[in-house]
Amino acid sequence: MSDMGQISALDIDRPIEAATEALLARQRADGHFLFELEADATIPAEYVLLRHYLGEPVDAALEQKIAVYLRRIQGAHGGWPLFRDGEFDMSATVKAYFALKMIGDAPQAPHMHRAREAIRLRGGAERSNVFTRCLLALYGIVPWRAVPEMPVEIMLLPKWFPFHLDKISYWSRTVIVPLLVLMAKKPRAVNAKGVAIGELFLEPPQSLGPTPKAPQQKASWFWFFRAVDEVLRAAEPLFPKRTRARAIDRAVAWVGERLNGEDGLGAIFPAMANSVMMYAALGCPENHPQRAIARQSIEKLLVLHGDEAYCQPCVSPIWDTGLACHALLEAGGERVAVAVKRGLDWLKPMQVLDVKGDWIARRPDLRPGGWAFQYANPHYPDVDDTAVVAMAMDRLQGLTPQGAAPADYRAAIERAREWIVGMQSSNGAWGAFDADNEYYYLNNIPFADHGALLDPPTEDVTARCLSMLAQLGDTQSPAVMRAVDYLRKTQLADGSWYGRWGMNYIYGTWSVLCALNAAGLRREAPEMRKAADWLAAIQNEDGGWGEDGSSYKLDYKGYEKAPSTASQTAWALLGLMAAGEVDHPAVARGVKYLADNQDADGFWNEERYTATGFPRVFYLRYHGYAKFFPLWALARYRNLRSGNAKTVAWGM
Repeated sequence: MSDMGQISALDIDRPIEAATEALLARQRADGHFLFELEADATIPAEYVLLRHYLGEPVDAALEQKIAVYLRRIQGAHGGWPLFRDGEFDMSATVKAYFALKMIGDAPQAPHMHRAREAIRLRGGAERSNVFTRCLLALYGIVPWRAVPEMPVEIMLLPKWFPFHLDKISYWSRTVIVPLLVLMAKKPRAVNAKGVAIGELFLEPPQSLGPTPKAPQQKASWFWFFRAVDEVLRAAEPLFPKRTRARAIDRAVAWVGERLNGEDGLGAIFPAMANSVMMYAALGCPENHPQRAIARQSIEKLLVLHGDEAYCQPCVSPIWDTGLACHALLEAGGERVAVAVKRGLDWLKPMQVLDVKGDWIARRPDLRPGGWAFQYANPHYPDVDDTAVVAMAMDRLQGLTPQGAAPADYRAAIERAREWIVGMQSSNGAWGAFDADNEYYYLNNIPFADHGALLDPPTEDVTARCLSMLAQLGDTQSPAVMRAVDYLRKTQLADGSWYGRWGMNYIYGTWSVLCALNAAGLRREAPEMRKAADWLAAIQNEDGGWGEDGSSYKLDYKGYEKAPSTASQTAWALLGLMAAGEVDHPAVARGVKYLADNQDADGFWNEERYTATGFPRVFYLRYHGYAKFFPLWALARYRNLRSGNAKTVAWGM
């Protein structure tokens, strides 16, 4: 490949075969795939603090492993970032310091001193966000007046009221409802060791007042809601006890209906932890069935590695399995087809067909038909997972792998299509879990300083849904045309598209280019040309592509260089090839980057975070991304160069 324009069949086959074998070896006995999902320091720190909050027996060995992990990921600035090599984050640092001190790290230890000085230099722990303040209030470190007022009577509000659970995102609902009970009961952590962190504050923590306006919040809305907050705070003691009891009962019933067994409330750590604390605050003993199963759900999130351990925010088996199947299908081969069918056969019964989840608030007459992200989360399927699974099933549909029954997923695909079309928002786009979840004024309430209260439609999710519809042969329906129109309107001046769930513009641009290609836009279309030119222009000197969480900053002015990663390189390559640029020199350089950086185990080492939970707040490292996306890109390159034109028509 000396001229950077060609790569021999032998050169490309070797990394593809190695990655295929490595991925097949990670398939579980029942057919599915599951890889670790890592966030920042907050989740393992909160896990430690939850155990001490509840007064559980100390598991010294586990705590020491978590301490090793927390110390390792401390940043050079002395604090803890939200992603590898990221800037100091106050809330993550306060929680990590608190957890390490709870575990037994001495405040005078060098790493603790560095963290403490970094916190104080940046204004002290009083600069923590609302959710961190809630945790500190539960420990009695700060007063409840430091937390915005959220009366549990919210549970009784009518649907037309400006604030209602139906108007916020799934993750917000599941976190907030049990938290409302905690804010009403105001319990105090057991904290048997009596650990406090007053040294992190510049002023006495008990003097802490209301939260300040967050940078993304509009002043007019914020101060209006701050006034409402003050009125509620003054009126709260006057609320009728009978009404409060009824509201608490409503919240407990809401949680109980969605408790989700050992997969947990919302199948996400913050909601699961709040549900456990809620049952404890209500006086439920440890062996109470609902408290016990809620507590057990959290243990299933632990990851143990030798001398390290951490807690995942959730697990991702549906997403991992669907994407791994796509990568393997691209690689091809009879043995691979058998393995993919096992994966898709595992996915088929996971489709939610009998539970009308919270999404019915906006689509009451729609039949369920989606897949969730986790093993079980029937109230909260999402269109992104659903589209990915349906497209994989469609690719295998009708094939008969040697020694297996014919693949027949027609009914599952049709239900998925019906549900996704029904979940389209009025602007032609899709959100992840809800339709038309665009009550943007709510992001200005004091409680929403994280700016992630909602689940509005986004370009990357819309692209995935459009990809599925187009792959299934629908390129002219009103749903498709509205989606194409939305994506055309949201392309940025530089040619890129925003990526809500992956970092960031590389992810969004890859997603949209694949969708527009599948929908029939020609490579000469201006949207395709601008996007392809942008991807080629931001390629790193090493041939790869990279982007980090700083791209979500409020004053974003264009792409800023970041170190290359295997998964982002794969996205850029897939995007360029979807735009018809398989022979572009940038593609050859990207393919060489992947081939040269493959590890001996067949995978790619990717320490950097390439996914997003909530922009500017919470980022993710999918350990599977560097295992299936590079394989996918290399195999597609081989397929297109060998004349397998059918491959380019796939939606992903």
